[in-house]
Amino acid sequence: MSLSQLHYFVAVAEDGHVGRAAQRLYVAQPAVSRQIRALEDEIGTPLFARTPRGMTLLPPGRVFLDRAREILAAVEDAAQAARAAGVVSRSTAGAGPPKSTE
Repeated sequence: MSLSQLHYFVAVAEDGHVGRAAQRLYVAQPAVSRQIRALEDEIGTPLFARTPRGMTLLPPGRVFLDRAREILAAVEDAAQAARAAGVVSRSTAGAGPPKSTE
């Protein structure tokens, strides 16, 4: 399972349509469809009901949506924390060890 698959899944779940999700993600519609199908295969259960009007979350999809959002938020938090630590590191680089107050 990849972060891209989670992003695609959340976009399709929110938009209810693979085409609109693909536009929003700036990717081709077949790529989104393939990744959603691969995700469902990996998990072992369908997440969406496919209808002529789009995609509707099935009960397993609703459960997975909550967790996918949590995972994506946690990854973004980790990236922000790393960036913040990098800013601190760069601003203190070359400053040497802290001076002793003894």
